[in-house]
Order: sequence, then structure tokens, then C-alpha cells
Amino acid sequence: MTHIEFIAGLDPARRTALMARSNRKGLAHLAGHLGGLLLMGGYIALQGPFWGLVLLPYGITLVFLFTLSHECTHATPFATPWLNRVVGHAIALPLLLPFTWFRYFHLAHHRWTNDPERDPELRDGGRPETWRAYLIYLSGWRYWVGNARLIWAQALGHVSAPYLPTGKHSAMRREARLLLLLYAVILLSLTISPFALWLWIVPALLGQPFLRLYLLAEHGHCPPVADMFENSRTTFTNRIIRALAWNMPYHAEHHAMPMVPFHALPILHDEAAAALRSTSEGYARFSADYARGLSR
Repeated sequence: MTHIEFIAGLDPARRTALMARSNRKGLAHLAGHLGGLLLMGGYIALQGPFWGLVLLPYGITLVFLFTLSHECTHATPFATPWLNRVVGHAIALPLLLPFTWFRYFHLAHHRWTNDPERDPELRDGGRPETWRAYLIYLSGWRYWVGNARLIWAQALGHVSAPYLPTGKHSAMRREARLLLLLYAVILLSLTISPFALWLWIVPALLGQPFLRLYLLAEHGHCPPVADMFENSRTTFTNRIIRALAWNMPYHAEHHAMPMVPFHALPILHDEAAAALRSTSEGYARFSADYARGLSR
């Protein structure tokens, strides 16, 4: 059964219920994510005993805000539309991820998932196939440098990609210029206090490899076919990782029905489990399998 056949077989009332959004559930999950960041960030700022050991879990929690930004591109975490936009724009700063641009980039990825010619996630040579490319990928180098160049180019007025609507170019330029201004302020603050270094820069660099491993499992080594149950992977994992990633380990289900909010994905998974074609028994298992396929 393909994802299209699965959706066609759903009762319309059931489909509508699955797509129901909730401010209460979205804000509660957001409070948990930000609460964890505040607790760990406060401990780092106060330099409690062995505070350096907290940098890694704090950094992982910080960079996994990416999964929330991703959800906001679909306007699904919250029932109130402006809440999705505000949260998406707010977390653009620590992620170097301009939200307006990312929304259309990500929608194009959904339209052309795993298409080597049209999926924008594959535009820079695709996913790593050699150990050298794999280690560079895990370092986050391509992410940080690529997004910095993107923001700089858009701030200068250079907005170009076939999936970016012309009517949104000016908004992208304004957002890029605002982000550049804020980054300049943050860099200047380092001359007065090291807080930005220990509460953003170092943790983000430490956490990024874990996000890269997680993201590689979403589509890595999945075939370039149209069926979302096959070109996207669901990875079975524990509740902590599912909560941290806003239930996006249920990734095939998300691609099949992207308007289903994060809190309903476990329910959708229960109904679609028998139809899934690409799955993995955990991120360690996926990473080991992927590494075995790398060439030297």
C-alpha cells in the first residue's frame, strides 16, 4: 500500500481529526523544550560544579530546535497561525536558519522528496557516500557555512532559487538583514562577556553532529521513488528522543500527511505501521548500517 492509497482509505472524519491542531499541546511541548534549555543554560551561566559537562546535552537540546522550526514551516505545532510564524522566526537566530526561506525550501523538499534532480536537500551533491564526506557532514561545516553564506547573500539582495516565490523575496531580504544585525550585536557582546560563547556558539557546535546523524536517518539510503512510505524513514526510538525531535522520528508518517501535527503522529503511526517500507530499529543501528556502506 502506498501513502496515497493509505490516505484514500482513511475516513474523511478520521483524517480531519488527525489534522486538528492544539495551542495547549503545542505550548506545553514548547515549555518543556525551553524549560530544559533554561535549566541547563542557567547552570552553565552560574558555572556550577562540572558545568562543562552540561554543554553537550544543552547543545543537543538547542540545535534540536531545528525540528520545531521544521514543524513551524507546516504551521502545525499551534492552532493559532501567528504563533507558528512567531516561533519559527524567533528560533531562526540560534540556528542560523532564516524562517521565510526555510519554509519554501522545506516545502520544495516535500514536493520532490529524494528526487536527485529537484529535491533542494540534494542540491549540493546529495548525502555523503565516502568517509571523508561523512565526517565533513557530521561536523556541521556545510550547514553553518552554507547558512551563513545564504544569509549574507540574501541580505545583499541575492535571492534566487526556483522554489522561492518572487513575492516573498523582499521578506527574505529583510529577515536576512535583521539576522545580520543581531549577529553583529552578539559578536560585539563577546568583547564584554563570554556568555554568547558558552550559551550559544560552543554548545551549538557540539550538538550539531547529533542533529546531523538524526537528519541523515530521515531519508538516507531511501530510494528515489514517489511513495512517501518508502522514500522517508521512520526510526523507532525512545520517548526522550521523540520528545526532543517533536515526534519527527515518525518521518514517513509526517511525509505522507504533513498537515498532521506532531502530537498526533504517534496515532497516525499506529494506523500506518503495516504500510511502512523504510524503517530502522534505532539511530545507533541506522548509523552503523550507513557507515558500513561508506567507501574510502
